[in-house]
Amino acid sequence: MTDPRGHPAYSDISTFLHLPWVWKREEIEAAHPDIAIVGAPFDVSVTNRPGARFGPRAIRNAGNLTATSFHHLGLQIEPFKFVSAIDTGDALCVPGSIERSHDAIRAKLRELLEAAPQCVPMVMGGDHSITYPSASVVADHHNRRVGIVHFDAHADAADESWGVFLSHGTPMRRLIENGHVAGKNFVQVGLRGYWPPPAVMDWMAEHGLRTHLMAEVEQRGFDAVLREAIEQALEGVDSVYLSVDVDVMDPAFAPGTGTPEPGGLSARELLRAVRHIVLQIPLAGLDVVEVSPPYDAAGITAEAAHRVLCEAISALAVRKRG
Repeated sequence: MTDPRGHPAYSDISTFLHLPWVWKREEIEAAHPDIAIVGAPFDVSVTNRPGARFGPRAIRNAGNLTATSFHHLGLQIEPFKFVSAIDTGDALCVPGSIERSHDAIRAKLRELLEAAPQCVPMVMGGDHSITYPSASVVADHHNRRVGIVHFDAHADAADESWGVFLSHGTPMRRLIENGHVAGKNFVQVGLRGYWPPPAVMDWMAEHGLRTHLMAEVEQRGFDAVLREAIEQALEGVDSVYLSVDVDVMDPAFAPGTGTPEPGGLSARELLRAVRHIVLQIPLAGLDVVEVSPPYDAAGITAEAAHRVLCEAISALAVRKRG
């Protein structure tokens, strides 16, 4: 499942870690992957700085690793000796249409999970609205026995943004309202800043969302908050879906994003959190969103997003190795 030619990361066609590009259903079935990388190049629903449609390409291009050279030093594992993975390319998002693009993401993930029901989809956004179609398909595939751990500066649980109900500020509300995930199975970490308004926070409390603000992280310490978040995520579900908005990180670590908010997590804290969660809880799926390359002059935001996937892949390999 790795590139036998041993190309350096910057050469040849760009797939994530030079994994094989496998997109035909019969080839996906034959590959029987444990992990599938999916791109969702869409940012029509952003409310601030655009550019996240270019996120999947930037994340694929980040890093100096290939699957054949990947050795996680902290976990002491070469992941692809224990897990198989493919890059299935991008959903056929439609410029200018939220609904048709979301439908394309649903279709891509449904086809993937029908061909490889055992695999863990890892979706590269795109703006955060793509979590609604992505997580809904994954949750439905697992009989809605899935919780969500959501890292973000923003709650993304508004009812609408300027009359748009499929905005990048609304996906968590749509998932809950439409029954894909129960509010009590939502755990949010890293919220801070000046949005949402009290009415949205009240709605979240009414529906049982567990929310950990950065103020709590500052008071209790990140390790204590992370331990509690993991305990909460395990309540009454079989697996979790991770949704990582890169703006959960401080702009010092993630300047290339649409709605940066100072005072966030470090890249080290986020990567450790992803690794610990995947080591401890069965993973149903994952997305990393809101990488906006036009604002990422040095490419460090794409690098951090790339490593979110690498940490999850490595932790899955540890679980499979036993």
